[in-house]
Amino acid sequence: MKRPTIADVARRAGVSKGAVSYALNGQPGVSETTRQRILAVAAEIGFSRSSAARALSGATSDAIGLALCRPARTLGIEPFFMELISGVEAELSARSYALTLQVVADQDAEIAVYRRWWGERRVDGVLVCDLRTDDRRVPVLEELGLPAVVIGGPGGTGRLASVWSDDAAALVETMEYLVALGHRRIARVGGLPELLHTSIRTEAFTEVRRRLDLPDAVTVSSDYTGEEGARATRRLLSSPARPTAVIYDNDVMAIAGLSVAQEMGLAVPGDLSIVAWDDSPLCRLVHPPLTALGRDIPAYGAHAARQLLAVVGGSPVGGFQDETAHLTPRGSTASPPGLTEPIQPQRRQRDA
Repeated sequence: MKRPTIADVARRAGVSKGAVSYALNGQPGVSETTRQRILAVAAEIGFSRSSAARALSGATSDAIGLALCRPARTLGIEPFFMELISGVEAELSARSYALTLQVVADQDAEIAVYRRWWGERRVDGVLVCDLRTDDRRVPVLEELGLPAVVIGGPGGTGRLASVWSDDAAALVETMEYLVALGHRRIARVGGLPELLHTSIRTEAFTEVRRRLDLPDAVTVSSDYTGEEGARATRRLLSSPARPTAVIYDNDVMAIAGLSVAQEMGLAVPGDLSIVAWDDSPLCRLVHPPLTALGRDIPAYGAHAARQLLAVVGGSPVGGFQDETAHLTPRGSTASPPGLTEPIQPQRRQRDA
């Protein structure tokens, strides 16, 4: 897709290229009404004075873009994104690249940011997070031709390069571990259901539930915040078939769940076992320390940045499977109360 030019602005605004130049440079020669119309058209198609200068010079921006669709106030308490960004920054700074970070309200706003960054040559490429099923951002980035790497998958990334981890395998390992301890009533507090990795985890949970005959195993949706994680936990622990183990899709919700269990007078792990996804330092600072699924998240971010710089440089890049999260048992998991004999899980058959 061709980047917008001064001629495109002039044609859509119904003025001369000289008038566009006057308006963009704040010079006299056009009325205020015409100036505002020109500026509005330029903003709509992603053209600015700076984009014209970069186009003429042929220079790159030496910057990578990352747009995150979440409230800015939550970023500071989400260890995953802080660690991911630290890994991205480490790789970019070593190559003298900058990271342009923008928080957006929704996917439409995120797509608008990509169009503006592309039109203004603000960034050389973008990292895409929180991949959704049938994600509308993928075809837009393909159309623009803006270099991109999706942090997520597998699948759903079109022709874009990706870096992903096997969430299904990690979820299966966790379920089999809890069943081996003797748990039958296992619950999962999942993340946003429209996200692809949430869907992958949910499908894996359902498959293990069927294979190991766990009729009381349930998944409930949340939004990764401590508040919603706490509400979901209260509902689960107040139900007649109260779970004896809960898996949380991130550490913030797991810590909130631990607090709720203790408020309700339940001992962890005596009455309830808890497993967190994303083994941040927070998991080791609470009491009891949380059993968690963890991997090197800064390295994950660095790998994504490295892949993107390769795409920017014109190298052919496809999908890259990163490290699978591994389970680290700690003090928050044990056999359920009243268990006399642990249940041995039926392992999946693997190809020879």
